[in-house]
Amino acid sequence: MAHAINRYKADLRDYRFLLFEQFGLGDLLGNEPYVDWDEETVVAVIDELYRFACDVTGPLNQNGDQQGCRVEDGRVKTPDGFPEAWKKLYEAGWKSLTVAEEWGGQGAPRTLGVCAEELLSGSNTSFSMYPGLTVGAAELIEEFGTDRQKKLYLEKMFNGTWSGTMCLTEAEAGSDVGAATTSAKKLEDGRYAITGGKIFISAGDADVAENVIHLALARIDGAMAGTKGLSLFIVPRVSVDEDGKLLEDNDIKVAGIEHKMGINGSATCQLAFGEDGGCIGELVGGAEHQGMRQMFHMMNTARIGVGLQGLAVASSAYLNALEYAKERKQGSSIKDWKNPEAPRVAIIQHPNVRQDLLDMKARVEGIRALIVKLAMHQDRFEVLEGKDDEAAAYHAGQVDLLTPLVKAYSSDQSFLICAKAISVYGGAGYLQDHPVEQYCRDSKIFSIYEGTNAIQSLDLVGRKLGQGGGKNTQAFLGDIQKFIGKYAEDEELALAVKSLKKAHEAVGGTTMQFLGWFQSGQMQHIPLCSERFLSMMSELAVGWLLLEQAVIAREKLKDVSETHPDVHFYNGKISAARYFAINALPFVVANARAIAAADESAIQLTDEAFGNI
Repeated sequence: MAHAINRYKADLRDYRFLLFEQFGLGDLLGNEPYVDWDEETVVAVIDELYRFACDVTGPLNQNGDQQGCRVEDGRVKTPDGFPEAWKKLYEAGWKSLTVAEEWGGQGAPRTLGVCAEELLSGSNTSFSMYPGLTVGAAELIEEFGTDRQKKLYLEKMFNGTWSGTMCLTEAEAGSDVGAATTSAKKLEDGRYAITGGKIFISAGDADVAENVIHLALARIDGAMAGTKGLSLFIVPRVSVDEDGKLLEDNDIKVAGIEHKMGINGSATCQLAFGEDGGCIGELVGGAEHQGMRQMFHMMNTARIGVGLQGLAVASSAYLNALEYAKERKQGSSIKDWKNPEAPRVAIIQHPNVRQDLLDMKARVEGIRALIVKLAMHQDRFEVLEGKDDEAAAYHAGQVDLLTPLVKAYSSDQSFLICAKAISVYGGAGYLQDHPVEQYCRDSKIFSIYEGTNAIQSLDLVGRKLGQGGGKNTQAFLGDIQKFIGKYAEDEELALAVKSLKKAHEAVGGTTMQFLGWFQSGQMQHIPLCSERFLSMMSELAVGWLLLEQAVIAREKLKDVSETHPDVHFYNGKISAARYFAINALPFVVANARAIAAADESAIQLTDEAFGNI
């Protein structure tokens, strides 16, 4: 196998900072439901998983990109080394960290789970999609399945014996899921004959596990049109008996695999269900017409996972660019610009390169903080559910509100950060000799799948802002307002906090602008402005969390000796927060002004005026 070189990099110190210094995971460890976990164990897991990523999945990344997947005898063959890596992944227990002990898992906090997923996704995005979708499918069955379905499918999916997928998209429907035509005809034994085709099915088939458990949306004969008429079915590639023994093929054919811009090691399949009339599925939980409600559970998990993918790839792109900038010598210092004989310096000494690196650092670390914060809300909900309903509802509400931000902002920024990393390398970054060109190609899909980012923004504005009567949004803005009030007069951070305050006011004002448009029926403005607003709200959150880090870092510095490596780490936190507040947050205010202008040029323009073609 060629090119078995690991190029993945991660900053594990940042994980420890987020978990134990910023978000207080230690307060939850040792208590239900995380009674068996402590700080030492969490740190050990992160260290060991990073070693696994560098030794096992990382070295397969470039070869997986270059070799891709292929179809042989109707089955997908993954790149060399993927089946062996799958086996090692599950033998090591890395995909069972957050799985309930009831199903053979370790019951770890979600915050540790997102750190683990970043390491796996960053080292090999394509490979990580196979187990990632499997866990998502299993968690959906765990949430909505019957006791029999849980007993039959969960343990084998969670331990990697079987893989899993989600099958929504159809060629004619695209993002309009309600237009799906895959049908389900009820049989005498209560099961259903499934007929139809699905496209863009990530990890739709693979040679890593002995069976694939598809979760497929279909319309039962006679059901109403649109999303309300869809039901969700468990459709194994190979039928199984009640003891989990494999029987015969279930009439699911791989009609083809997509040849893509990136994530080439992930099989994106076209699947044909029931071409020969023999594809059988069963309703998830035995519930008709609940397909979208059930599938949203998996989709929301997947959307957080996509945000993690974006972060993971962007982080490694940044750290690789940082390493290159420290090693590559080119040009003299700006201080010697008049001296033709001045010695060459590492390009990290050039102000524009330093600013690019700081911009990437701030965005990567801010997005990571946003994702870990979401996961911490999940963990605190788990701890408080049934004990403090009001507090639990707050945390659940924040998870709902932050999910579209995590998915869309992280994935949009990932592509931009990877592109900037290429620029740090210059022409060398455009070559396959370095990993950043693959990172850039891989990252583009993140803004498209699991609901395009335009759809995420409509979900945010149309559903999430007003959820609970606007209570979740008010709590989010209220949390930031408390921080602003506490540090508005802070001498060292005054300018940065002032910028955060202006961004906060801009987001609050634009939220009211949307409310006015909804109430007055001016719906055409919503899709014109929703993506811009999602970016505004995301950058407000990132700016806040970075400044929170700066405050923590400043306090920590008081107890750190001048020679300790943490001096540089904490100073980096302060500089990144200040940089983002002063250089990025003003765009939040500018975007609010643009939204308020309610420009309708795009919809007033005739189709012909776009160009002569």
